[in-house]
Amino acid sequence: MDISKEIRNEKEKLLKYFRDRSTEFIAEVNDEYGNTEYKKKAKKLNTLLVKARTTVIEIIEQKAKKDNWTNQEILESVLMVTYCNYVVMLEVRHSVWSYEYMAFSRRIGELWEPFCKLAFEYPINDLELFIPPLFSDVKKKLANEIEEYIDKLNITNEEKQQLLKYYNKVWGLVTSGEIQLELDLHFIYQGKKYVVDFKSGFGSNEKGNTNRLLLVASIYHNLEENYEPLIFVRSEENNNYFNTLKNSGIWSAFSGADTYEQLKKYSGYDIRTWIDANIKWTEDLDSDFITHLEKNELIQYLTW
Repeated sequence: MDISKEIRNEKEKLLKYFRDRSTEFIAEVNDEYGNTEYKKKAKKLNTLLVKARTTVIEIIEQKAKKDNWTNQEILESVLMVTYCNYVVMLEVRHSVWSYEYMAFSRRIGELWEPFCKLAFEYPINDLELFIPPLFSDVKKKLANEIEEYIDKLNITNEEKQQLLKYYNKVWGLVTSGEIQLELDLHFIYQGKKYVVDFKSGFGSNEKGNTNRLLLVASIYHNLEENYEPLIFVRSEENNNYFNTLKNSGIWSAFSGADTYEQLKKYSGYDIRTWIDANIKWTEDLDSDFITHLEKNELIQYLTW
């Protein structure tokens, strides 16, 4: 398959390529696992298709560098490759292990986040990604600061040691283990650092995750680097957990159409318009698969 900047408009060509590849992959995993180990087959097929997508994107990046493609041409090419790969991944998974409600709704949500992140990995605006801090480094820095402060107090050494003991006891209560400060996306835009959590939607059992996010955002706000925590949610309809974060004063939370406006604001690309123009799940997925989705009332989950 030849790669040029026109690939961003060649949906049918890409769908055929990944379907042809998947035929090869299915033959390979059938030889390896036979007809019974469908879960292992599905996992291996997914891995092979992701690898095939990565290879195509690597070639796009090389061609783009050589031929001076614009940032928009690169991004739109990667978006099209990724979407077509997703279509075939869903089809192939279903062919060896039929989708049911929970697995399918979860999978569509899982695919949304990395798709949106492409606008930041290949941005139109002048932004850069950064590596988030380690909690161990943050904790060590704070510990050093408090120890220096206590050491300068006009109190006895015994009292200083007692203060440090209480300080360490509080840390022990707050963290029984390490807190993961890494979220889904970390970028710098116009000199400010943003940390982002993507959510397909808020379920009915999100209390633990909500509390973790409140703690993580609190830590970021207490660091000196001026971080701004953002939550981007796909679903228009949300529950009390989303509202808790939105009204917390430490998270800027967005959902549905507002999320896409924020993606455009920071990345510089209107991914909502691209989705509306190019993502046609019911037209692009295999007709037998669509029949299965309709029969099992799963079509409703094909919404981004």
